Amino acid sequence: MLKKIEIAQLRIGMYVQELCSSWIDTPFWQKSFILAEAEELKKIQATRIRHAWIDISKGLDVLPEAVEKPVVESQPEPESTPEPLPEPIAPPRQITSVSMDDELGRASAIVSKSKQAVFSMFNEARMGKAVDVGNAQTMVEEIADSVMRNPGALIGLARLKTKDDYTYMHSIAVCALMVALAKQLGLSEEATREAGLAGLLHDIGKMMVDADILNKPGKLTDAEFVSVKEHPVAGYKMLKEAKGVSAISLDVCLHHHEKIDGSGYPRRLKGDEISVYARMGAVCDVYDAITSDRPYKQGWCPAESLRKMAEWSTGHFDEKIFQAFVKSIGIFPVGTLVKLESGRLAVVVEQQVGKSLLLPKVRVFFSVKSMAYIAPELIDLSRPGMNDKIASREDAAKWGIKDINRYWLGDAANNR
Repeated sequence: MLKKIEIAQLRIGMYVQELCSSWIDTPFWQKSFILAEAEELKKIQATRIRHAWIDISKGLDVLPEAVEKPVVESQPEPESTPEPLPEPIAPPRQITSVSMDDELGRASAIVSKSKQAVFSMFNEARMGKAVDVGNAQTMVEEIADSVMRNPGALIGLARLKTKDDYTYMHSIAVCALMVALAKQLGLSEEATREAGLAGLLHDIGKMMVDADILNKPGKLTDAEFVSVKEHPVAGYKMLKEAKGVSAISLDVCLHHHEKIDGSGYPRRLKGDEISVYARMGAVCDVYDAITSDRPYKQGWCPAESLRKMAEWSTGHFDEKIFQAFVKSIGIFPVGTLVKLESGRLAVVVEQQVGKSLLLPKVRVFFSVKSMAYIAPELIDLSRPGMNDKIASREDAAKWGIKDINRYWLGDAANNR
């Protein structure tokens, strides 16, 4: 479990997951390490770093007395000054889960609004203006709240991007996926929103890559590929100049293309040299990229994409984080075409919170036996007494089915 603490609360035996500063400004080359010596503690305290993330599952927690607020010597006040009332304590935010149908309208409005905001923010960055993190944080709040209410709605909508708006919608999608993954990993509300912001900003460096290269339909030349691979460093430099950008966002921007086996870029980090957040970013970035239509290829089916990623996971991704990611979106993510044992084709509409990943809600619309479309019907495969279940994942092209998304979108399909 991760916890953000003040540097004064650090002690020997803690596992430092991240110092809240750029890795360039820290006295250590590692991102994460066990605080084992007093000399290491002195080095950290001698810097201007004020906060750190610790992992209490791998090391010591904060001492009980360190949690208490320090005593501040008070100055005498005039007798006529009334004693101030205690500040009200804000209760923790409660976000109620809702159905896919209930969330789709709100999620659609959030996606549309966020797309315009990301477009403006990235274009300003392209022109050399500083990134406005305040506006970005507001965006993340709205996206995160939608994901908390129903993750499939906004994540599903963000996947339906066009080739022209890929870069902007990709940032929104990765933000939402990072929030869902952080929730699955049990991160705090603050850490979850930090992860979401990192996802939103992770590809901002692509604003420094020629648009003709990003949108090229054919294979890139070696020189063009080198240009694309420079976007993490370019983005890091841009975010470094902005105010209020956390170490987490900087790290994910710079390292979301690193791989566990050390074959990634830009620094060829491997294993524990890659932070938890950068590992999360790597999984979310790849998933959205391969499920989206690009100028040079058609996007893969969500379930097929997870199968491919599982094949790559040994060298590319952190195994535990990848497994948590699958749980966060489902083995058959929203929008997956499946065949039921009853001989009907259906599209996955919604994951069942707290239920088997193999028993989502689906909408049937085609009979394999009669080779004809049937009246669409929403079915809850986890319902008691339900005998039907998923037999296989299917390829829409095999059945000649076009735009299967309209079946999981329902009434929202009319607003696309």
